Amino acid sequence: MEVKLKNKSKILGLDISTKTIGFALFDLTGKNLLELTHFSPKIKPQPQDKLEELLKKAEAFHKKLEDYKNMGIVKVIIEEPLLNSNNVYTVGTLLRYNTMVCRSVYDIFGIVPTFISTYNARKFAFPDLVGPNDKGRNVLFGGYAKDIDKKHVIWEHVNAVCPDVKWLYGKLNVLKKENYDMADAATAVIGYINMIKETE
Repeated sequence: MEVKLKNKSKILGLDISTKTIGFALFDLTGKNLLELTHFSPKIKPQPQDKLEELLKKAEAFHKKLEDYKNMGIVKVIIEEPLLNSNNVYTVGTLLRYNTMVCRSVYDIFGIVPTFISTYNARKFAFPDLVGPNDKGRNVLFGGYAKDIDKKHVIWEHVNAVCPDVKWLYGKLNVLKKENYDMADAATAVIGYINMIKETE
């Protein structure tokens, strides 16, 4: 990152899952994307105990976050975890991990993170996603086919507003899943900025 940007105030967006965390660093206006990346910690040897593995992943995330300590971050936006899974264990694990991540954010930056729901992030970041469904109600992804890949649609929108991002591709030139975590992190920041503007 350029030296002249080091001391400028910035917003960090995070999209958290136990496998990958998307990072999106913007200037304070939310208009200029400075960095878009991801962090997928691999714990070796892998602990037998899943909670211990989660704790070690949280430690790895803490170390990664320390790289951002002196970058002028004044706001951290986190996309709220989706808790609609039928697996109570999965929900509990994700909530525990979110708590650990929040603790690291607070310890490193002295910032209490701000959460934004997935719905509000998408709705305010990309208002054109809202349209009439088959019942005529305006909803998110209204007008899209019911089996649409929503994550890919969000990625397409982020790619349109952030055309300079070097996305990750695997074999056969297929987008890697980590791109969607990165896109969600960017959406969280863009959506938050736009939502605040509407309520001012």
